[in-house]
Amino acid sequence: MKEEMNSKILITGGAGFIGSNLCEYFLSQGHEVTCLDNFATGHKHNLAKCVGNSKFTLIEGDIRNLEDCEKAVMGKDFVFHQAALGSVPRSIKDPVTTNDVNVSGFLNMLTASRDARVRRFIYAASSSTYGDSEGLPKVEDVIGKPLSPYAITKYVNELYAEIFSKTYGLETIGLRYFNVFGRKQDPNGAYAAVIPKFVMQLMQLESPKINGDGNYSRDFTYIDNVIQMNALAMQTTNSAAVNTVYNTAFGDRTTLNDLMHYLKESLSKYNPEIANVVPEYGPNRAGDIPHSLASIAKAKELLGYDPQFSLQQGLQEAVAWYWENLK
Repeated sequence: MKEEMNSKILITGGAGFIGSNLCEYFLSQGHEVTCLDNFATGHKHNLAKCVGNSKFTLIEGDIRNLEDCEKAVMGKDFVFHQAALGSVPRSIKDPVTTNDVNVSGFLNMLTASRDARVRRFIYAASSSTYGDSEGLPKVEDVIGKPLSPYAITKYVNELYAEIFSKTYGLETIGLRYFNVFGRKQDPNGAYAAVIPKFVMQLMQLESPKINGDGNYSRDFTYIDNVIQMNALAMQTTNSAAVNTVYNTAFGDRTTLNDLMHYLKESLSKYNPEIANVVPEYGPNRAGDIPHSLASIAKAKELLGYDPQFSLQQGLQEAVAWYWENLK
């Protein structure tokens, strides 16, 4: 991927899982990168490879504070807005804070970006926006009603981005992430994502708990596919490709039972005892979408997206990283 060199980039939530991977990638491409993070869910150790790079700047601040946003976005060409409070269960438990961060914080960043005249605002949208829409694969212009406060906030982000594009001329691109996984994803805490959580439990020979009967399915998306999408969203010069949203996925779905099989298979190479671990099953989680599968035709056509990592290919990479870093 060829990108315009020496762009000035802001990555909000840059100490998080996806954000820190984006920081490393864009630094490796020669860009100047600023990270804005309040470390509510991100970690300074995620930025170990960035700190010390003369082209990297870390600002500790909160997107809920407009002044922090204005300071961070000053002089930037591109904004990659990754900062958010993720997790459907967290939003059900605390909808107010989720809304403050994901909606008010998003609006602050849009406003600051507009005022600073950034060239393009690329933001993390979510597959949760599809809500109760049962059609598969998920196509960008067909959504249902949201099933959680989190889903509402991510849909509102898309509406605000569209209004800022139409009203103020700010170029925006939303990337609806589908179950992203990979290096640096935090396995700890009540709202940890399923893959790192399962990996850590299997490594400790504990029985992972699967919500439901294990037949819910997801379009698991490896981090390097997500990095590719963000880079393409930044570099595109196609006017038809901006001011819209894209599914960011691999375009295949896997049940939780199959995921468990793949994880045990991959981890057993490191410790054969893992093959004998049996998962436990519990009730379905409130707000969960039963099945998720993305159409990536739009991204292929307008951005030239070509994901390189299937779930199993990504798991090989991710499991090796987890084994090295979570032991």
